[in-house]
Amino acid sequence: MKRSLNERAKAYFISMGRHSRILRVPAIIGLAVTMLLHNIFDYLRKGTKRFACTVFILCCFMVGNSFSYPVFQEENGFVSGKEKETLVTAAVTSDITLADAQQIQIDELEILEDEDVLEGYEDAELHGMDGADKYLLDEILNDDAQIGAQTEVDTDEVETKEETESAAAAEPVSFDADDWKLVLINKQHPIPDDYTFSLGPIKTIKGTMKCDDRIIEELLAMMYAASEDGVNLAICSPYRDLAWQEVLFNRKIKAYMNKGMSYMEAYKISSQAVTVPGASEHQIGLAIDIVSDTYVTLDEGFADTNAGKWLEEHCAEYGFILRYPEGKEYITSIEFEPWHFRYVGKEAATIIMEEELCLEEFWDKYL
Repeated sequence: MKRSLNERAKAYFISMGRHSRILRVPAIIGLAVTMLLHNIFDYLRKGTKRFACTVFILCCFMVGNSFSYPVFQEENGFVSGKEKETLVTAAVTSDITLADAQQIQIDELEILEDEDVLEGYEDAELHGMDGADKYLLDEILNDDAQIGAQTEVDTDEVETKEETESAAAAEPVSFDADDWKLVLINKQHPIPDDYTFSLGPIKTIKGTMKCDDRIIEELLAMMYAASEDGVNLAICSPYRDLAWQEVLFNRKIKAYMNKGMSYMEAYKISSQAVTVPGASEHQIGLAIDIVSDTYVTLDEGFADTNAGKWLEEHCAEYGFILRYPEGKEYITSIEFEPWHFRYVGKEAATIIMEEELCLEEFWDKYL
């Protein structure tokens, strides 16, 4: 039987190594090379289909890429040298230019107020949205005069109320996480789908404001009490629906992007000043923005006014808290807002204001 080339080569090197000790090492090397070459050749011979598929895929890849690059197009005849030169010239002389890169210092950027992004707009998007109006106490119409009557309570009723409050203070206070007054709304806890409430009107000379009807009595009582102390409070932006919240939020994002920010940078800083739509306490009628007749701007300077100081000292007596206090920004994710007050009920408000907590800390500690 005729032996193959591989078998004859192996036989030759084996024979050479047996007959001469000097040639043994070269014979072993020759034998190893012969076996290696044979195995490589055998692998290539048996894998013909596999390699053919690989070559076909590489060809398809190269042909596909040739349509993307002018260099390959010119080499393959798809684009002539003159046409290529025309394309390059058009690109150079085009009016389209990239925006200059700007380094935005977010921490040093001025926070835009609501009026800044709403000013100058007179389109259908703002129709029926009066959230920017401010209402003083003498502009609020109280048909039933229930608050005025409450300010003239006789001595016996005051004593009875004080005795009841003293007895309640002696008992340990407990809170229910399902209590509507204590619902936690923030970026991490959006408004629950099953949350329900009833809006009540606060009638004014200019029109009608709305908020949760369960807080109107306490709100007006607080305004009357402030008035008796010589502080004229003004209500603005009580209830806001989702559409109004989206207008404020989207307009601030657009305004910051016009200053050179990326969308994500604009979103980040906008969410520090306007709560993300769907996660705003204004949308459930429990949050009220309050200023005064002498200071109507929603900024940190309100904290230093008589009205700001009066509210911080007395708001808990009527069930309200300063929702976004200074120094709690790392918890609330909202800048200091001395004008933003939230109704939580008198018991919770007293604890929150006395212990200088924000609502998130109150939840962690008491609920």
